[in-house]
Amino acid sequence: MFKKILIANRGEIACRVIKTARHMGIKTVAVYSEADAAALHVDMADEAVAIGPAASAESYLSIEKIVDACKKTKAEAVHPGYGFLSERTAFAEALSKAKIAFIGPNAHAISAMGDKIESKKLAQKAKVNCVPGYIGEIKDLKEAARIAGEIGYPVMVKASAGGGGKGLRIVFKEAELAQAIQSSQHEAKASFGDDRLFIEKYITEPRHIEIQVLGDKHGNVIHLGERECSIQRRHQKVIEEAPSPFLDEKTRAAMGAQAVALAKAVQYESAGTVEFIVDKERNFYFLEMNTRLQVEHPVTELVTGLDLVEQMIRVAAGEKLSIKQEDVKLKGWAIESRIYAEDPYRNFLPSTGRLVRYRPPAEASVVGKTIRNDTGVFEGGEISIFYDPMIAKLCTHANSREAAIDLMGDALDHFSIEGIAHNIPFLQAVMTHERFRAGKLSTNFIAEEFKDGFHGADLTPELKDRMASAAVFMQLREEERRRKISGQVNGVSQVPRDWTVTVNTTDILAVKTMTEGRDVVAVRLGDGKTSRMIEVESSWKPGECSFSGEVAGQAVAMQVSRRGDVFRLVHRGAHASITVRRPRVAALAQYMLVKPPPDTSKFLLCPMPGLVVSIAAQVGQDVKAGEPLAVVEAMKMENVLRAERDGVIKRVAAKPGDSLPVDAVILEFA
Repeated sequence: MFKKILIANRGEIACRVIKTARHMGIKTVAVYSEADAAALHVDMADEAVAIGPAASAESYLSIEKIVDACKKTKAEAVHPGYGFLSERTAFAEALSKAKIAFIGPNAHAISAMGDKIESKKLAQKAKVNCVPGYIGEIKDLKEAARIAGEIGYPVMVKASAGGGGKGLRIVFKEAELAQAIQSSQHEAKASFGDDRLFIEKYITEPRHIEIQVLGDKHGNVIHLGERECSIQRRHQKVIEEAPSPFLDEKTRAAMGAQAVALAKAVQYESAGTVEFIVDKERNFYFLEMNTRLQVEHPVTELVTGLDLVEQMIRVAAGEKLSIKQEDVKLKGWAIESRIYAEDPYRNFLPSTGRLVRYRPPAEASVVGKTIRNDTGVFEGGEISIFYDPMIAKLCTHANSREAAIDLMGDALDHFSIEGIAHNIPFLQAVMTHERFRAGKLSTNFIAEEFKDGFHGADLTPELKDRMASAAVFMQLREEERRRKISGQVNGVSQVPRDWTVTVNTTDILAVKTMTEGRDVVAVRLGDGKTSRMIEVESSWKPGECSFSGEVAGQAVAMQVSRRGDVFRLVHRGAHASITVRRPRVAALAQYMLVKPPPDTSKFLLCPMPGLVVSIAAQVGQDVKAGEPLAVVEAMKMENVLRAERDGVIKRVAAKPGDSLPVDAVILEFA
């Protein structure tokens, strides 16, 4: 067994590998760019080596620097994680030449399966079902248009060396093809150093279901069941689960057999994933094979009880697999939610900055229930524009799918992040969504269920009462604290019982607190026949960022922030701004003037911190609604900014290469 390994990656996956290495008694070496000097994986590792500037091409994608770091630290093996160099044949070959073990498949398998074009040719030879398309590299726009026309729109333009949604675009008509090719090539070049593209048919109402395979150097290959990864946004997975709620035993066995056959065809060793597109009739088609550890591997670990990173290390050290196919038993259900630094209320645009608060739910494993959080950040750390926006992977495991979803909802309610925008409210909303809970999924789920974007889950009457009652409880606790300050005038120490609650500036409720104990408050909401009594029990104290307790006999948790006299609460994806005032103060507050927001309709503003890739307009140009005006890159993804209306360009305020903050002016209309 190895005594020391180097992790050629960053963030949560580097931290994840370090945890298993520690458990196995193996020392670890971290590598880091200038932007990651204070990163968590650097602190966790036994040793750390600086490898260059923030740009991936000059640090994490530099084979020479990684190999040199191995030699300096005498690391015997390298775990590549996912992304970066994990599927680069040249990297595996360079390590082999330097007599350093690669904790992954052999170079032949990486070359054969890592190239999406070649992998489809090999899959066809291995009699694996394939998606209709053009199996070959497209040379130019003219050829792409011809191929797409022959296949029939919609089509997918995909990077041959792609993965993680990078370099992938769905094209519904020929007019969109040129921009799709350009953006796919730019993303692929930046992420993988390879801008080759191919085209295949886009299957409507698809599910994304993948099979986890595991092989050793002795010809043994098994599969560990499937993962459902259909909840995606911009072709990037958001929520994954194992097993799939859609597959029956017959389809599962057939997909597993084809995945194993393909892996054996390339003498696959280590952990890998064979991805399939599955239509509504359970017909499945080979999509690609990822010759690395997947982001969503924890859900497979939770239902099988296996540590995939440990298996990879043991295989790389020459050990035989300790389990056979008949030993693989799937137990219970696991869900993974990817916590991203992005603003769901602004079309999921990336968010960067400092994590002023980062308080994940406590990890725990009790009978029938597990909460696991894989992360690479810490409170006070910074989310950079240079890398992937993922903050953490929150996972739950329970005896049934419904129980795992409910446990995830509770865990998300306890997850507190401040300082940057994040997608936790969106994830909470999905967990309560009727269609998701019913398992009626497709890769179009988010586009279909949130057509007009995400504006928060519906604030139902039940949720409104629950959140209003919690706000009253917290207001009373703050009032109690104020009255304990020394020097109070006699007679003002009693906390008032009559209050008025305003929810999101419109709903005004009369409130009377009936009985109080140290941790219990009985609240009567409303007047007359519509009034209802709600008991709140909690140990919440002023200043805490989450409320946890019982409301009307039901265990609840919600995120709490305070701005002036307003409680901002988030619970199950619904958000509410709540004020709790004395009736006279509430009556006077209705006369306060509200400052209108500035008119920005004549400006194209940068929607996120990012780098300007190109400007497609100039002063005096007439533009039509829908035309591309600029391309801004953030966190390795290109975002095309389009005109929202017809107009004439009055001023161009930015140029390619500019690094802009959020809401910076790019163009001004006349």
